[in-house]
Amino acid sequence: MGTALQSQRNRSYAIIGTGAIGGFYGAKLQQAGFEVHFLLHRDYQFVRQRGLRVDSVWGDFTLDSLNVYNDVHQMPGCDVVIVALKTTRNSLLTTLLPPVLKESGAVLMLQNGLGNEETVAPIVGPTHILGGLCFICSNKVAEGHIHHLDYGAITLGEYAPDYQPLGITPTLRDIAGDLEIAGIPTQFAEDLLLARWKKLIWNIPYNGLSVVLNARTDEIMENEYTRLLSEQLMREVGAVAAAYNREIPESFIQKMLDHTAKMKPYITSMKLDYDHHRPLEIESIVGNPLQAAIAKQIPVPKISMLYAQLNFINTQIQAKHPLTTS
Repeated sequence: MGTALQSQRNRSYAIIGTGAIGGFYGAKLQQAGFEVHFLLHRDYQFVRQRGLRVDSVWGDFTLDSLNVYNDVHQMPGCDVVIVALKTTRNSLLTTLLPPVLKESGAVLMLQNGLGNEETVAPIVGPTHILGGLCFICSNKVAEGHIHHLDYGAITLGEYAPDYQPLGITPTLRDIAGDLEIAGIPTQFAEDLLLARWKKLIWNIPYNGLSVVLNARTDEIMENEYTRLLSEQLMREVGAVAAAYNREIPESFIQKMLDHTAKMKPYITSMKLDYDHHRPLEIESIVGNPLQAAIAKQIPVPKISMLYAQLNFINTQIQAKHPLTTS
């Protein structure tokens, strides 16, 4: 699956999607001395002229000089391409990825949901594809301005066809080493599919309910009915994962509930998209897991209802705000 990546500290990184996630982790890598190239869209001119500001619980900093682009064909080939686009824009990857990925490079998918690595595999061919599960509270609050509120660890796993577990590969160790140098805590997932289902334990209830209920995470957890609903959704996710031979222990569900209850008041990424009239990441976060449940005939009535509600809301967004959904 490709040749070995370059030695530590010499790896170059491309950030496809310089928002709350890609912008934060890319900025941390550049701050640590790595060569980083950022693809931007709406705030390209702002960041080019004024830099990137990061307000973080790990320490505030500003990068005054960055390698920024608004066209992938102007970017150099990089050893590692970090994809942090919203999954609603994954159709663009067929044109965005090939120009910036070295033949011996790797792609790291820092995206929510299920099935994103499978989407990228036909585009990049026989190269290393990694999935990254980000447990982080980070928002893009203005042009060139990211606010990192809490957490920040990434769980890394390498993808193989049909999500066969690959264990801890040399590529995983290489990229994790770079992230650790940048001050980003990392963990390894020997089984990427299990890691994806574990992330969905959190993402399905809190992203979905935050939009349907128009609520922050703390508001969801402080109400006995919606806390119970969150737990019930988590158990449905766990049942689907079990049907694919991925067991999620009861202790993990309790851990996610406890973490969220203690978390600073947080507006989820899907709620931010809703507030800004942007398309919602429904399919990757809720729709694909729902289809996985249907394929195994696992009843998930609450996930099904959440999916229907989110699609209604998403249709309303597109009808009322067509200019922001393109």
